[in-house]
Amino acid sequence: MHELQNSLGEGTTVRLPSGRTLFKLDPYSGNPILQPQDLDLTWQENGIQKIGAVFNGGAVPFHGRIILLPRCHRQYRKSRCTDPSTGRERDCFDNYISEIWPLVSKDGIRFSRINRFVLRGDGSEHQDFCYGIEDVRIIPCDGTYLLIGCGKTGPAFRAARADRIAIYSTRDFTRVTYHGIIRAFDSRNAVLLPASDGQKPHLLLRFHPHIYIAPLEYGIEQLLNPELYADVWHHLYQRRRNYLLLEAGSLPHEREKIGPGAPPIRTERGWLLIYHAVGTIDAEVCGVYGLKAPIPRGYSICAALLDLGNPRRILRRTQLPIYIPSAPFELYGNSRYPVDIPAVVFPAGAFVCGEKLVIYAGAGDKYTVLLGCNVTYLIEYLWQYGQEAK
Repeated sequence: MHELQNSLGEGTTVRLPSGRTLFKLDPYSGNPILQPQDLDLTWQENGIQKIGAVFNGGAVPFHGRIILLPRCHRQYRKSRCTDPSTGRERDCFDNYISEIWPLVSKDGIRFSRINRFVLRGDGSEHQDFCYGIEDVRIIPCDGTYLLIGCGKTGPAFRAARADRIAIYSTRDFTRVTYHGIIRAFDSRNAVLLPASDGQKPHLLLRFHPHIYIAPLEYGIEQLLNPELYADVWHHLYQRRRNYLLLEAGSLPHEREKIGPGAPPIRTERGWLLIYHAVGTIDAEVCGVYGLKAPIPRGYSICAALLDLGNPRRILRRTQLPIYIPSAPFELYGNSRYPVDIPAVVFPAGAFVCGEKLVIYAGAGDKYTVLLGCNVTYLIEYLWQYGQEAK
């Protein structure tokens, strides 16, 4: 783990000409750490080599190593379609069915597959969803690991309301138990905050476009047996306004939507929540990253601190993103690094290693990048410059 810690910077606090203060995560100098070619996610089409995608992987330390669960795509084709949520025409992909390929690393930088194991969501193992399993987060829980992802009940990009929370568990990342989906509502980016200090476990959810947090009244069993608690999930959805945590729309970079990222990390000052946002990233922020123009629509990484005793209470929230797409493989791509979706960084895995916050994020919906900072510096920044709860 020493190599991982030493490979990441401390993070940087920058005073902007406008008077605003920005915190910037440091990218690993060898990014992207995973490319589709590294896992043979390639194929030939009309004599031209095509490359797939490996991104948005949950991550966790496991017996002195790092486990990463990225979603992997291959054999898909780019086309045009109408976005079912906005009615606008956009780029999309056909035959876009994700698999999860568990990977392992000694140093957190160089990864290899675990026994060629694949977690499928194509209908071959169950019929709850047949269009892929995406964006799995890993949460340690009572000697096991919960794997919470998005099960697609309809084709990606083309089916409205096709996202369902899918729940798995494992002890060794080679044998996985499937527990089912939550059928009561459409949602993705679900993340568990485990029980702590006598509190019930909570589930962070994204009901478009905001982030919600709801207590699990029946504990972890509510997740492990979603069908048994179908009425409870339905009631939660009916009362969702009561569980609103973070609202999108008030900040330019969060104008379109926000969603939970990596599982919250317990610190002495509160639960550190790393989340993603979609909106406009202004020229002044972009300039810190060496960009000469604003990003009209881009994903960014943000942070908040939640109260340890009552995680539904926000202590601080960043007013500016702590990381934005800036490298070619994150932004608009180039001949060496084509991207599938431009201007995307998406945090799915995070943990603390020594003094460093380690974040694994998807980039351009095609690659995996490694980011980090001194976790104390980020928390101090949040306390000094973050927005207080109202």
